[in-house]
Amino acid sequence: MIDQSTVEKLLKFRDERDWQQFHNSKDLALALSIEASELLEVFLWKKNEDFNRDKLEEELADVLMYGLLLADKNNIDINSIILKKLQKNGEKYPVDKAKGKSDKYDEL
Repeated sequence: MIDQSTVEKLLKFRDERDWQQFHNSKDLALALSIEASELLEVFLWKKNEDFNRDKLEEELADVLMYGLLLADKNNIDINSIILKKLQKNGEKYPVDKAKGKSDKYDEL
């Protein structure tokens, strides 16, 4: 998972610039969505695995940073919510029904 010192560096970066005042939940979610769109642009008009890795890393970092800032803003434990979601997905997508399939859970 994300190392806590990485999160602390992200928060320090934000705080040194006095940007926390702009980081309400709505705007962080909007920024995350915008960065996710920029991540998609890395793949636009390319074959499946034909993309610029440096751009992928840059845009993925932006998405992850906004996700971490949104979690921090709302006192959400990243590890906890991921484990909770994995459990929920495990119930929706049992191995015996979902293995090797891309069907949605209600179509298995």
